[in-house]
Amino acid sequence: LIMDDSNPAPRMLTRPGEGIYNDSAGAIEANSPFQAVWLSDEQRDGYLDRVRERAAESGKQFPAPLVYEGDAPADVRDNVAFAQLLQSPPLKKPDLARMWLGAPNSIKGPTEAAFRRQSGNNLLIVGQREEAVLSIVTTGLISLAAQFPKEAARFMILDSSVPDSNQADLVNRVIAAIPHEVTRLTPHDIGDTFSKLVAEMRSRAESTNPAEAPSTFIFIRDIQRFGKLRFEEDFSFSSSAETTASASALLNQLINEGPSVGIHVIVTCDTYNNVNRFLSRKALTEFEMRVLFQMSASDSASLIDNPKAGSLGLHRALFYNEQEGQLETFRPYALPPSEWVEGVKTRLATV
Repeated sequence: LIMDDSNPAPRMLTRPGEGIYNDSAGAIEANSPFQAVWLSDEQRDGYLDRVRERAAESGKQFPAPLVYEGDAPADVRDNVAFAQLLQSPPLKKPDLARMWLGAPNSIKGPTEAAFRRQSGNNLLIVGQREEAVLSIVTTGLISLAAQFPKEAARFMILDSSVPDSNQADLVNRVIAAIPHEVTRLTPHDIGDTFSKLVAEMRSRAESTNPAEAPSTFIFIRDIQRFGKLRFEEDFSFSSSAETTASASALLNQLINEGPSVGIHVIVTCDTYNNVNRFLSRKALTEFEMRVLFQMSASDSASLIDNPKAGSLGLHRALFYNEQEGQLETFRPYALPPSEWVEGVKTRLATV
């Protein structure tokens, strides 16, 4: 799970304490075998006690050990940067808005999607891991809100949860925890809402200082369940029968032109085939950040020019950033616990 797919060396380890050090993302040519020193339990515990005493005397706060658990989802409560952010409400909007996705498959900070005010800064999440997708949406919503003062950001969400379901309850609790403006969209009002957003987008583009406008994040969970958003090549605004195409065309305009003026779209979809049905070819290229769960190698190659998502397994996903040429394996967060969401609500109340 940790080494590169073409690196079989860990399977050949046999002796206790035998290991491999690799500082090149698991590439086979960077393997450095070693044998760990054996210490008795008494020696080991004595050294650990001394280390702990020195740490306490220093008065500094040190990061926790990094332990990789490939067979379990990550825990958002282990995200130190997120926890520190929640302790200190923001005084101004960030230059770079981060949406945390999960724990990395390497020794680095949490995996994140960073939204800049420039073309292509939208996020597409593709896969049939319903619970993991919901977790990315809910924790992502909270992580973005925690970085902005109340008036500096707003959120819109079109959610596919069945009313009175556990999923709907979680989404409602997360929305209630956020003090910012959050708009729940319904299939009946998405046309009017997107029309107003397109008008606002054009107004921002003509403004002398578009950076002053609040950042807007539009979450669409399970776009394949909203027929009005299915893209059609031939459409007309003059016919009432083309309302469906009108809403989808407006969404595609927001995807294509919105990021440069602070309007970002986060879309989740179950399969690559539905991605092609609901997004135009031009709009798909404007999702420079993509998350992939387990899928066929051919679909993976079509989405990120790499078949790696074909061998991911259960609690893993890929994060692809086209602009930075980045491809990262990570463990998505588990659904946020109720007590954590309530704690977030208390802390964000001061924003």
